[in-house]
Amino acid sequence: MYIAIEGVIGVGKTTLARLLQPSFENADLLLEVFEENPFLSDFYSDRARYAFQTQIFFLLSRYHQQNSTVPAILGRGKTLIADYTFAKDSLFARINLFGDELTMYHRVHAALAEKIPLPALTVYLSASVDTLMARIALRDRSYERTMERAYIADLAAAYDDFFATTETPYLIIDSNSLDFVRYPEHLKLIENRIREALGISPYQPTLLDGD
Repeated sequence: MYIAIEGVIGVGKTTLARLLQPSFENADLLLEVFEENPFLSDFYSDRARYAFQTQIFFLLSRYHQQNSTVPAILGRGKTLIADYTFAKDSLFARINLFGDELTMYHRVHAALAEKIPLPALTVYLSASVDTLMARIALRDRSYERTMERAYIADLAAAYDDFFATTETPYLIIDSNSLDFVRYPEHLKLIENRIREALGISPYQPTLLDGD
């Protein structure tokens, strides 16, 4: 079984993946390696100049990581929890690349995506731009200190559009009022929603309004 956690920068994907690991038969974790991108800090200071290099590096890095890891873990019958999906890369490309660069990127992404297994469920942690900016500031990564609010708003819109049109199974969790680090009941709520979506016992059925 393959579960992926998705969402905009700063929403808490990696933290949630780590916290969920013990609850799913001590699942294997696949965590995105973003610090190795040599263009990342330059990209945040000059997006137009470094967008293509940054995007291509991420695309090939994510492909290598997923292609060499995901099939092997799933082939052993293990549960896998990842803090990103391969589809994520194209969401960033659509707001960072233009013209011939975007066309070339899409061709490469489409060819590589055919070889990557899709998650059984993608959990989309949604959050307002205010919440995202606050969480980014709280973790205080040096290269994110100049992060533009408009860029985060564009990313959030791209994610919303993707999950409004995708045909892959997904679950949307509004994380604005959740703190799954401090409050175990918030983590348990998310776990329950995931189990319910996948039909994995034990879980408590979500009550609809009026129930």
